[in-house]
Amino acid sequence: MSPAQADAAAETAYLPPVRGAQLPADAAAETAYLPPVRDPHPPADAAAETAYLPPVRGAQPPADVAAAETAYLPPVPPVEDAAAQTAYLPPVREAEPEPAADGAEWSPPTLGGNTLRAVDPAQARAEGRSPIIDPGPQSAILTAALGLLLAGAAALGQYALLLPLIALQGLTAAGWFRLNGMWPARQGIALAFAGALVADGAVLAVDGTYGPGAIIGTLGVWVLLTLVLQLRSHADPDERMYGLMASVASAALAIACTGFLAAGWEAVSTGAAAVAVAVFARALPLPTAPSVGVSLAAAAGAGIAVGGLVGLGAGGALVGLVAGVCALVGLRVAAYDYPSKFVHMTAGVALPLAVAAPVVYLIGRVVG
Repeated sequence: MSPAQADAAAETAYLPPVRGAQLPADAAAETAYLPPVRDPHPPADAAAETAYLPPVRGAQPPADVAAAETAYLPPVPPVEDAAAQTAYLPPVREAEPEPAADGAEWSPPTLGGNTLRAVDPAQARAEGRSPIIDPGPQSAILTAALGLLLAGAAALGQYALLLPLIALQGLTAAGWFRLNGMWPARQGIALAFAGALVADGAVLAVDGTYGPGAIIGTLGVWVLLTLVLQLRSHADPDERMYGLMASVASAALAIACTGFLAAGWEAVSTGAAAVAVAVFARALPLPTAPSVGVSLAAAAGAGIAVGGLVGLGAGGALVGLVAGVCALVGLRVAAYDYPSKFVHMTAGVALPLAVAAPVVYLIGRVVG
């Protein structure tokens, strides 16, 4: 190589080589690291190069390839086996016709108890049934027994009256919460019952003239205490308001029962006996209108009979009649909104006497 050729090679040492149609023999060394050019018509060993590539699925794969690809898929059952797959599904029920309007009312109470009691209030409400279910004869017997116990204990003195009165106040507090659908409500029941006990103690501690003031003062303090406790609750605003109303009403009814303790024993004996007779007469298997009339007449008769024995005279009829009206109001309240058996055995027993307590005090002062 001449000196001129050597200098030219040195100048072009870092330039890319010019590839022509006819490369010299040492061109293979320059292209050793370039990927090979594939022939458009691959040889037979091309299958080895594509062995790890996913197969291209055509419109009609071979039968053996399709079977191998679907080997792990669940088999499609035939039409006759479809019933076996739906054997554990709930059956589709046909729409039932709506009940007739004439069959939506409940039957009157019977000696054997109501047989049309609604187990599920939501279902009974959807079927259009009446929300009124009378407590029946079992709770009527308990109310009559408690009323007669109050009538007999009142003649023995205030401290003898205290025992059945406390039982009445406990039933009132528990029954009102359950009647409103709030259960368990141990805090509200305990608060209402404690208010009733405080009212009893206040009436016993003061002179008989100041008995109503002691009851009203206790009620005011308990309303304020209930309000403070509900404001500390972390429940939703609607639920908090609902709980406040139920707590205040329960405490008011339980404290109102203390009216028996503040009233004269003559009025208490007459009114409690009238409530007992009215509730028992209302549970007899009679139509609604005659049953109400018989109950009020029985209450007035009991007032005349007991009032004549204790010295109220003809005023006993008024005490008995008004106490009978209050007893029917209490029964109506305890029968509302599809009440349960527990409601009938608590609110159904206590409300007739609890509603009558303040009225017995007032009418007793008038006729006494």
